[in-house]
Amino acid sequence: MSGVGVRREGAGAHERIVLDNGAVRLTAAPGLGGRLLSVRFGGREHLYRNPRLLDADLRPVEGVELGPVDGPMSVWNNVGGDKTWPAPQGWDGPGQWAGPPDPVLDSGAYTAETVTAPDGSAVLTLTSGDDPRSGLRLRRRITLEPGTAGFRLDLEAANTSGTARRWALWNVTQIDGSGAGPDAGGVFVGVGGPGPHTVPLVAGNGNPEVLGHAPGVLRVPAQDVVGKVGFPTATGWLAHVGAAGTLTQRFAVHGEAEYPDSGSRAEVWLEAPVERPLEHLGGLCPVDRVTEVEALGPLTDLAPGAATALTIAFGLGTGTGPVAGVTPDGFWGEVPHWAGPGTSPARLAGTFTALRAGSLVHRASGTELARALPGEPVRFDAPVPGAGADTPTDVDFAPEQR
Repeated sequence: MSGVGVRREGAGAHERIVLDNGAVRLTAAPGLGGRLLSVRFGGREHLYRNPRLLDADLRPVEGVELGPVDGPMSVWNNVGGDKTWPAPQGWDGPGQWAGPPDPVLDSGAYTAETVTAPDGSAVLTLTSGDDPRSGLRLRRRITLEPGTAGFRLDLEAANTSGTARRWALWNVTQIDGSGAGPDAGGVFVGVGGPGPHTVPLVAGNGNPEVLGHAPGVLRVPAQDVVGKVGFPTATGWLAHVGAAGTLTQRFAVHGEAEYPDSGSRAEVWLEAPVERPLEHLGGLCPVDRVTEVEALGPLTDLAPGAATALTIAFGLGTGTGPVAGVTPDGFWGEVPHWAGPGTSPARLAGTFTALRAGSLVHRASGTELARALPGEPVRFDAPVPGAGADTPTDVDFAPEQR
């Protein structure tokens, strides 16, 4: 199997670094806050790109100069993409991140280093400058492996100041929300425990509506609102389903830890066009439909030189159906269940999208249920000899040996 290709284009604020394994293509912009500008799977784009700032080739449109910017939110050059910020956000004191915009962490230049591993994987490490306001230096390490429909993002925030700081890592993935309807797709969030499962965080012109999808799963549909909702009981997975397919995120949560924003482990921000600026949000005036899928780490006391970390595993799929759960091997659209009660032999059904090629196997009997290709949903409805309705429905994924 061939390795991951690495290509560098342009220079300065306009430099782009591309990682490509033949199915997944990632494009990063070190000079624009170290963000990912593009995540494409099977030729389909999953991230939002501001068409007034960047053209289809991810180059600045004619007359646009991009680089560090500071001031109120009304002057923020929101180019889009996936980026990392410190939380909590706010403007009341030094313990809150007063951005965006931000001239170092959000729009400043990051250094970039690429390494190709012996297994063919490529690793891109993006490192910010030292931010005098937060006291932080951010590092984003992106790993893309051959033959997989996903990638890994390892985040680190280090305290480079001379005093103790308290921050959480906050990763923001912006997705194009145009063309989405309220009846299907949106953002699926795994939750657990007694609740409350949601907390309203920001009401630009309203609060986002959250619907129940299945036990332990909530859905934020597309809607005409500017606002944010937090999920204090998030179990560590998120999934966005839209016209391009499905983009999942999986990350660790720490049940006893304190999280920012009323304990939110995950958040969803929605934007829709408004007629006039939202003065209570720094003059923000959305003109596009944007969905932000956000994963957070716990608030951490950082002594000088100390760091906090967060790892997010991203998965990609071509399907546009609902998501019922995310695993290290892929994601479930329909969890395994016995189909046709009383049939003999019993039949086990479900829908799964694997991140790499392999087989789905019923654990109790060892029966192979289906073969899977990376990123392609596969539905199985297979007989399981010797099994009955009381037999566990656990299904394992066995990857192909490379």
